[in-house]
Amino acid sequence: MTRYANRQKHTSQIADQVTPTGCGNRSYVASSVLCTLEDAKTFLIVFGSLPNTYFIGILKAFKLDAYAVLDLQPGVPDSDIKKCYRTKSLLIHPDKTSNPQAPEAFDRLKKAQTALLDEKERPRLDEAIADARMLLIRENKWTVDSPELKTPEFARDWREKTKTVLIDNELRRRKQQKAQMQEEGRQQRKEDEEIAERKRKREHEQRWEETREQRMSSWRDFQKGKGSEKDPATAKKKKKLKPIG
Repeated sequence: MTRYANRQKHTSQIADQVTPTGCGNRSYVASSVLCTLEDAKTFLIVFGSLPNTYFIGILKAFKLDAYAVLDLQPGVPDSDIKKCYRTKSLLIHPDKTSNPQAPEAFDRLKKAQTALLDEKERPRLDEAIADARMLLIRENKWTVDSPELKTPEFARDWREKTKTVLIDNELRRRKQQKAQMQEEGRQQRKEDEEIAERKRKREHEQRWEETREQRMSSWRDFQKGKGSEKDPATAKKKKKLKPIG
């Protein structure tokens, strides 16, 4: 069997069933998930381009859930996250494909990887996923050992509940951010007013100092004038009025 035939056979196997290690166990439609670099290269060599379903799968994933965007399961190690991102980003990089959805899909992947590798962001996401699981258990009055937790229905409901929790968390975050920005705005306005007031005082003091000599000169002239009026030698004699008649 030739090398080309081997690649074609291998790619057919990929298209039939793709659930590779390190990229989750949730697959899109056939040939939409290629999570090893060798699979990706083989697919592109044989078919020439990626199917639209590959881009659609990324764009339709719930973007607040970085695991869903990368099609990963919670708890995977950082090495699997980097591996899956590298593979998919090479496939959909705008410089590698002319698909109009490539830029947006690439941006989604980049943000998802950044979130999962962030020391603060990933724990928050993991906590939201765990909260969604506990909410489902409480709502249905199950226990952590209930057999219902191992069913596909529970997995589906868990994903939907996770969306709800993440949306609530995002709305709460935005509300807090808005309140914080408003408070920061009030503080900024207060600081600006204090700065303006200090500036007005400085300008007033400067003007007062600049006109000091003029005021002193005017005061000296005023005092000199008062002294002249009191001096009998220089005071003008009042004209004596003649009596009438």
